[in-house]
Amino acid sequence: MAHQIDLNPASHLTVGTVGVPGQRTFFLQGSRGAQTISLVIEKEQAALLGGSLESFLEELDRSHPPATREAADPVWMDMRLREPVEELFRVGNMGLGYSEDEDLVVLIAYELVEEGDDPNVVSFWATRAQIQSLVKHIADIVKQGRPICGNCGRPIDPEGHFCPQRNGHRH
Repeated sequence: MAHQIDLNPASHLTVGTVGVPGQRTFFLQGSRGAQTISLVIEKEQAALLGGSLESFLEELDRSHPPATREAADPVWMDMRLREPVEELFRVGNMGLGYSEDEDLVVLIAYELVEEGDDPNVVSFWATRAQIQSLVKHIADIVKQGRPICGNCGRPIDPEGHFCPQRNGHRH
């Protein structure tokens, strides 16, 4: 039986990694009080989430302007993963929503399951300031990966790189 967890509101919301570039595991993590939920996501999901949240906030600011100027100003937040990082599940899909009454954004993460199975679901409710901090943080985290080869566009490992564009030859 699938479970629904609501962190409403989340006191902490972040994306972080465990491991070295090339072997990192990405986590979407949120907390409410003593409860911390850590979900595994792919690097591509993290990058898409950052872009989607940025677009969502821009649209939200047009359709529902912040009540005060302070609400629109970015604030510093601790974006580190909270230990221990214990995977609840791997995320398959994510969705975004907004509560006009509470002026909170909701990020809904659905478990990756086999077709026909009911996924577990976690809802992270966050302020606009939390989402703004998360967008910037995700961009920074994604950039921290391995350098990209200028010829083939693939990541370069610390041990070396076989570039198909150079037929494997090094210069």
